[in-house]
Amino acid sequence: MLNKKILVAYYSRNGSTRKVSKIISEMLQCDVEEIYDTKKREGMWGFFISGRDAMLKKPTIIKETEKDSSQYDVVLIGTPIWAGNISCAVRTYINYNKDKFKKVAFFYTSGGTQGDKIFNDIERLCNKKSIANMGLTKKQISDDMYLQTVNEFIANIKQKLE
Repeated sequence: MLNKKILVAYYSRNGSTRKVSKIISEMLQCDVEEIYDTKKREGMWGFFISGRDAMLKKPTIIKETEKDSSQYDVVLIGTPIWAGNISCAVRTYINYNKDKFKKVAFFYTSGGTQGDKIFNDIERLCNKKSIANMGLTKKQISDDMYLQTVNEFIANIKQKLE
């Protein structure tokens, strides 16, 4: 096993990103931190508000996190994709912590395919190059067709940390 301290930090509105984050943290035997948005985003209205806020790249107010990201060799950041952008809670988390990150890796969950645009946007926001990236669709997650992709993501991280 790696002798590196790893944190999985994620936000999840409907559970998809949470499910993937828990699998990753179990496979890596590492710490996990859920990012909590204080804005109500439940239901259909919350879906529309979230998409609008993400398109406008609006920050939000998040609950104070328990883990100090500066204490980790790498932070894996997970976000749902809203209207082609990262979630507001993850945007806020990155803004608060980007100067503390040593290394980062990113993953997202989405209703459809997003591509490299999301990863480029997150790298710009973090001012750091990602050591690994993974994108998963809601269909892959609901059909449990994502474990191979997660394994490849983790193998890529381990290789970069050796």
